[in-house]
Amino acid sequence: MSPVEIGAISVVAIVVLIYLGVYIPVALASVSFITLWVVSDRPILAINFLRQTIGDSVTEYEFATIPLFTFMGLLVSKAGLGKDVYEVMNQAFRRIRGGIGMATVGANAVFAAVTGSSIASASVFTRVSVPEMLRLDYNKRFAVGVVAGSSVLGMIIPPSAMLIIYSFVAEVSVGDMFIAGIIPGVLLALAYIVGIAIMGRISPRAIGGRIEDIAEDELLGWGQIFAKTAPIVALIVIVLGGIYTGWLTPVEAGAAGSLAALVIALLRRRMTTGSFWEALLETGHITASILFLITTASFYSRMLGFVDLPNELQSFLAEQNLNFFWIMVAYVILMLFLGTLLDTASIILIVVPLFIDVIEPMGMSLIWFGIVTVIGAEIGLLTPPLGISCFVIKATLNDDRITLKDVFLGALPFAAIMLLILIVIIRFPTISTYLLN
Repeated sequence: MSPVEIGAISVVAIVVLIYLGVYIPVALASVSFITLWVVSDRPILAINFLRQTIGDSVTEYEFATIPLFTFMGLLVSKAGLGKDVYEVMNQAFRRIRGGIGMATVGANAVFAAVTGSSIASASVFTRVSVPEMLRLDYNKRFAVGVVAGSSVLGMIIPPSAMLIIYSFVAEVSVGDMFIAGIIPGVLLALAYIVGIAIMGRISPRAIGGRIEDIAEDELLGWGQIFAKTAPIVALIVIVLGGIYTGWLTPVEAGAAGSLAALVIALLRRRMTTGSFWEALLETGHITASILFLITTASFYSRMLGFVDLPNELQSFLAEQNLNFFWIMVAYVILMLFLGTLLDTASIILIVVPLFIDVIEPMGMSLIWFGIVTVIGAEIGLLTPPLGISCFVIKATLNDDRITLKDVFLGALPFAAIMLLILIVIIRFPTISTYLLN
């Protein structure tokens, strides 16, 4: 077999191994190592590739964004800011049909701007939002579906772990990826809210629910609203404002945000020595796993370059006379298919190194391509059989009345809205790059 054929088989082997449950970095590293050995017939070459990859990857300064933003997100979660934002949003939307669902979307969007984790969002709002919706007789599928759908905002609205991973794989600026994610993330949140309003008008039974009269003295006052929203707004201004204005690099913004989050948690008396130590340990575990992931992904990319698979893919597409439209159609279909099998990080690490050399010569922005990739891969969080967000919601809820099937069916309309927004962003690339101009 030719090196290209061996490289193609290695990509399929990685997908199969990950689907069978092999740890992603182990699958990437082992298959890449064996492929280099087989193609070159020199095991020392594979060892040198691996050694150089490890030396080049983890020494980059911008890798410091990973532990800093992870730590900030954990502190924000422990400080209870997600629940506070939800209470404010719930009061604002309380008299609208599907209002609690809209409040959940709004709170998730704000919470995403300081956590960057879909899993954290799904866990927090399953505990806060779903019981309240069930109490007010909302359709159980809508209750869990809106949490699942809005939880993906954590991977699109910066700071986002997936945007960081993509930036290292594609070798683009982390700060530019963060800024590029703002408008698409807000657009998706608004589309969810509009979608809920349309569902409430077309099929009220699909949403259900009733409006509860709340006494005036039980409503949050302006002082309480300020106290609950000011901390998270301050963090957003510090992190995203600092990056956008150029006053802070992404690493500096992560450090400033972590310090501010720690101060907020201490002032709110939500931080003990034990919880602080837990946050540090969890930050270490998450950081180690992501760094391992990125290092092995870099090794995989170098293997693909060695067997010349990206260039062969580019030549193949050129021979088929496929224009930009059909290439993107094929790319999105591939992302949706892989999303039913693999998690978001796996999809980004496997697909981006293959297609990046196809997209860049077409004159398209790699920043825009990153947003398209993350949104396309995130749809997989809502689709069976993997659907990580749906599994997290089911496990967190621990309610026998709601099955995993209910969660997937409830998330389906929101996956459709995501696909619609993805098509809009592909059609109008400036949506994701407008703030960078």
